Amino acid sequence: MTGTTLSSADLDPRRRKILFRAWHRGLREMDLIMGQFADSYLSAMGDDELNLFEILIEQSDRDLLHWILDAQDIPTEFDTALLKAIRDHHDHTSPINI
Repeated sequence: MTGTTLSSADLDPRRRKILFRAWHRGLREMDLIMGQFADSYLSAMGDDELNLFEILIEQSDRDLLHWILDAQDIPTEFDTALLKAIRDHHDHTSPINI
């Protein structure tokens, strides 16, 4: 069980691969953060956002988690509107919702 609420049946192959990768990160907390974001926004993302999301999901769980939780400065090349949207999507003042 992945936890995804988005069916991959209606997604093109690129989005299916991204959805799978978002939900299979390695660190369960990052599965939930990136997977829930993908469930909510992946279908509506344009090519530029998909490109950025693919780059982000290839980063280490540790780095991403630190950037999302504001525990480490975000490198300039990753400090994008998309990363801000991911940070805003998760209310990290409370536990990660399953």
